[in-house]
Amino acid sequence: MEALFAIALGLLTASGVYLLLRARTFPVVLGLTLLSYAVNLFLFAMGRLAGEPAVLGQVSQPGDPIPQALVLTAIVIGFAMTAYVIVLALRGLAETGGDHVDGKAEEEER
Repeated sequence: MEALFAIALGLLTASGVYLLLRARTFPVVLGLTLLSYAVNLFLFAMGRLAGEPAVLGQVSQPGDPIPQALVLTAIVIGFAMTAYVIVLALRGLAETGGDHVDGKAEEEER
């Protein structure tokens, strides 16, 4: 289970970094989203993968609820960050007429 989890984290992180390095705004937004998913999974793994839900009086060793609270907070922050980046991308598209990250069109680069 841990190996599968580590592979999933590695794939999400690698895909997020690759998309962040693209020259268009939509892949950058997707890259930020994938990186935030990877961070959420990493924080969730801090509370042990093998554990029982924290029900008072029902289990002998419940899982740690702190990483779960951190993941919930990170989800909200990630959603707000994604919405803000999309608004910035739309504003840049309206002002420059293209969705290139640095504001240059592809014809100008060559």
